[in-house]
Amino acid sequence: MKASDLFVKCLENEGVEYIFGIPGEENTDLIDSLIGSKIKFILVHHEQAAAFMADVYGRLTGKPGVCLATLGPGATNLLTGIGDAFLDHAPVVAITGQAGMERIHKESHQYVDIVGVFEEVTKWSQQIRVPHTIPEIIRKAFKVAASEKPGAVHIELPEDVAMMDTEGNPLSVTPIPISRPAETEVKRAAEIINQAKKPLILVGNGVIRDGASEALRKFVEEKNIAVVNTFMSKGILPSNHPLTLYTVGMQAKDYVLCGFDQADLIITIGYDFVEYLPKYWNDETLNHIIHIDSLPAEVDEYYPLVSELVGNTKETIEALSNHVENKELWTGVKKLKSQLVEKLHTSDDVSGSPIKPQRIIADIKKAEKGEAIIISDVGAHKLWVARLYQPEKPNHTIISNGWASMGIAVPGAIAAKLVFPNKPVIAITGDGGFLMNGVELATAKRLGTPIIVVIFHDSKYGLIEWKQMNKFNRTNDIAFTNPDFLEFANSFGVKGIKVKHSDELLPALEEALHCNEIVLIDVEVDYSENVKLSKTLGDYICKL
Repeated sequence: MKASDLFVKCLENEGVEYIFGIPGEENTDLIDSLIGSKIKFILVHHEQAAAFMADVYGRLTGKPGVCLATLGPGATNLLTGIGDAFLDHAPVVAITGQAGMERIHKESHQYVDIVGVFEEVTKWSQQIRVPHTIPEIIRKAFKVAASEKPGAVHIELPEDVAMMDTEGNPLSVTPIPISRPAETEVKRAAEIINQAKKPLILVGNGVIRDGASEALRKFVEEKNIAVVNTFMSKGILPSNHPLTLYTVGMQAKDYVLCGFDQADLIITIGYDFVEYLPKYWNDETLNHIIHIDSLPAEVDEYYPLVSELVGNTKETIEALSNHVENKELWTGVKKLKSQLVEKLHTSDDVSGSPIKPQRIIADIKKAEKGEAIIISDVGAHKLWVARLYQPEKPNHTIISNGWASMGIAVPGAIAAKLVFPNKPVIAITGDGGFLMNGVELATAKRLGTPIIVVIFHDSKYGLIEWKQMNKFNRTNDIAFTNPDFLEFANSFGVKGIKVKHSDELLPALEEALHCNEIVLIDVEVDYSENVKLSKTLGDYICKL
């Protein structure tokens, strides 16, 4: 058989549903071998979007998403999405074409060392040099991508290797072993927790990756320990749960940090440093920390460990629950929770034009009723989503956090709708981020994926304006000109709604959620609230 045929057979063996990408001359044999395959190729308009789609697919399913590009510029266009998957620990397999082996030793058209380029943003990057190694390389790629901590890997298939004759069969797919910490370490950690008067749990993305959300909920309810989540572990407890202190991640002195200041022990579970560095939440009191994660902790002066439980987080939580005593919730938690509820919802109903970001977030929550998957782009709106939007279920809010990549929302929403066709999917984006990959509305239309796109429209790079104002009290070179977003949407056959006043927003969202079409909602936002928030948080003093 042809090598590219064997390659596709191996992908099928790994359970690949979709390949997101763009064909090119150097991967044409692989594209041809997909004819008749059960794998569906999702054609996009930019390779960056393909990588973002694979990224979000990986986050939502726990299985490696697959993206494809040709050599040179096609391959490098994948890099932003691959970097996002790498730092946010989403399992992704990137496949690129390459020039024939006979010309890669010298200067040649479109040739650069793509394997080397990808090494810094992948767990493993490998070229296939002889076709009989294809089964081993693909099996290893998927195993490495999915193993803790998950991330991106890269396979390069030169065009002449793809055409070669070969023999072989896919290798067996075996489950990744689940590890568990030693019983002695579990008991030691339990003793420390039992002695603590004011323990606090910081939950990270690893709890969602390990499918430990339900185990965590049972543990905290039984032991009566309050929980703070990172941007990437939103929904770990429902928004009205008495033990949730909501989200941490702002680099200013947010209200939730008062809980860290008052605690005498921090228990981190599935927490990745890339989510929120310890110096932002443990710089003053230097609380002792129990680290529960799939891998040993990174070394950091603001992360003083007294115990380390390494293994599957679900297994570890269940083992720990046998030895931790039920605790009385310390009084500061109740007071802090009351303050948080008050502070986070003070502007939910504020009326006016343009519309305050707090109102936009509140109305999205009212409209979707806790059922939607939210994909947040990066920009000023991301910080409002991260701080204010509290989903009801885990893995229902996807935020580009470690890499913080603009342009993820629209392609990410398309991938989410492919994974969960019966769930509403909302892409929340700024106008700057939307224009980076907004052309993928054409892809959504062609696929028939009815996503909703909400644009925070201010004709500026609002987050950079926010940073400039905080640092210099002036701005420079952050404004741009937008197209008519409704005309832009209509050009793809997509419904567009313009929202200028707060009273128009909720009806527009409800209409979009009920029409089962692709809908773009262009919302004029009042970002004067950004600097006001910085000032409020900067002046805040904990009072518990």
